[in-house]
Amino acid sequence: MTETRLRSRKSPYPLWFFLPAAAVYGVLFVVPTVSSLWFSLTRWDLSSAEFIGLENFRQFFSEPFLVKGLVNTLIYALTTSGLKTICGLLLAVLLTGNIFARGFLRTLVFFPVLVSTIGIGITFTVMMHPTKGIINAMLETLAIPGPGWLTNPALALFSVALVDLWKGVGLATLIFIAGLAAISPDYYEAARIDGATRFQQFWRITLPLVRPATITVITLSLIGGLRSFDLIWAMTRGGPGFSSDVIASVIYKQYQAGFYGLSTAGNVILFALIAIIILPLTVWLNRREVEQ
Repeated sequence: MTETRLRSRKSPYPLWFFLPAAAVYGVLFVVPTVSSLWFSLTRWDLSSAEFIGLENFRQFFSEPFLVKGLVNTLIYALTTSGLKTICGLLLAVLLTGNIFARGFLRTLVFFPVLVSTIGIGITFTVMMHPTKGIINAMLETLAIPGPGWLTNPALALFSVALVDLWKGVGLATLIFIAGLAAISPDYYEAARIDGATRFQQFWRITLPLVRPATITVITLSLIGGLRSFDLIWAMTRGGPGFSSDVIASVIYKQYQAGFYGLSTAGNVILFALIAIIILPLTVWLNRREVEQ
């Protein structure tokens, strides 16, 4: 008899005890998911739905601006996730050291996480104005010509990504601080006795032992980047042109235009994209952690 069967026989809870949770899960997750899959295969106008097979998906991948949204989503997610991981780790190392006003600096770094995303988007839109914004005004005092942060198609997406980094790096830093606090000081004491430099301590001790926090930050920031919408919509609405459109903004525009079936297909593609990227990545990172 397997161990699983023994555990199930010893369980003090009958199966019906789990029914309320299963019902809530079914109503809030299974039913909307199955409904979305169905409506993505239809020409849907809210009052009626005509089954058209995979036509919505074919149309999605045949429209250049829709494909542009898909590519931008991947660029945005990888950029914000990578920057949050690197900057969050460096800030956490700095804020766990013996520095002046450490508690105040931690609060300062975490504060943007608490502010409304829409409010931050509107504020930075004003600050990044090409002629009236304070950022370009400060650059002018240094004799540096300020670019069109949100009006230049080559810069718009990355400008929003930098604002996303400013808003989200506090949460990444907090997770890394918790990971660093769990490392025993004995490792560093032994390394110092052996003559290890600060960089060697960071590379050989901090980086491997903070791996669980790194996996958490990468996973959360990557999911957030793939699903990002509110900040991009508040700052550029996908423009100029389609240069900063992501899948979520494309889906919203299709809903506004009345293409409900096509926009639902976009939702299904976004769901599949997140699952395809996050699940194998999480399994791979956790497997490497166990091996180490």
